[in-house]
Amino acid sequence: MFKFGFIGMGNMGYAMLKSAVKAFHAKDFMFTCPSSERREQVSKETGVQYAESNAECANNCKMLILAVKPQVYDVVLKNIHDIVTDETIIISLAPNISTDYIKVKLGRDIRIVRAMPNTPALIGEGMTGISYDIKEFSFEERDLLEQFFNSFGKVVTVSENLMSSVVCASGSSPAYVYMFIEALADSVVKYGIPRQEAYKLVAQTVMGSAKMVLETMEHPGKLKDDVCSPGGTTIKGVAALEEYGFRNALIKATDACYAACNPKNQ
Repeated sequence: MFKFGFIGMGNMGYAMLKSAVKAFHAKDFMFTCPSSERREQVSKETGVQYAESNAECANNCKMLILAVKPQVYDVVLKNIHDIVTDETIIISLAPNISTDYIKVKLGRDIRIVRAMPNTPALIGEGMTGISYDIKEFSFEERDLLEQFFNSFGKVVTVSENLMSSVVCASGSSPAYVYMFIEALADSVVKYGIPRQEAYKLVAQTVMGSAKMVLETMEHPGKLKDDVCSPGGTTIKGVAALEEYGFRNALIKATDACYAACNPKNQ
């Protein structure tokens, strides 16, 4: 019996597996996905055994990670309906699929962990929000879950009604950060800095600024104020960002993301 099984090996599943296998062992994992070429490629890269079908993967794994798009969940849940047991733990990555929905589809009160990781998991710097009923899990199972999620970054536990907010805060937001890096780099390439140097300057600044928030525990507004000298260059840039709706654009992006996480009749 494998400890972990991945159904789906897209960008997110691959990112999690690639880092997790370094903290555990290849023999602890199994995965499957529709493409035989993809199965061969990932198995060769990671040393992880693959299954030929969703049912085979479910039949051989203790914790089953559903790393597939929400629109194919019903098909996957049908594939594993008669395979999963009371000993199985489902780890669901879908942003808009509730625990109750999965239980109804599987026809049993199975144990479920909802999780929202992000793609920096690929380099061990992911951020994952998880939600589960702690009373349903043994100490050993909870410890294994913690080890798993920490193997590709940081993890926070929230109530299930906050999972859509987690999607907004960390699940989707790497895309916004990449857009910020690209736009700021473009803006200084315009003034003569070579593109690769521009990316390095901006990306390192983003990483360093994020570490300042995490390690100093200072309010982001205070850290911003520390950079803004009276009448200086930075406060003029901040004023321009405010004038052109920087904060409002991010809030609107979150509103759109949250709405997409909560479609009607789900």
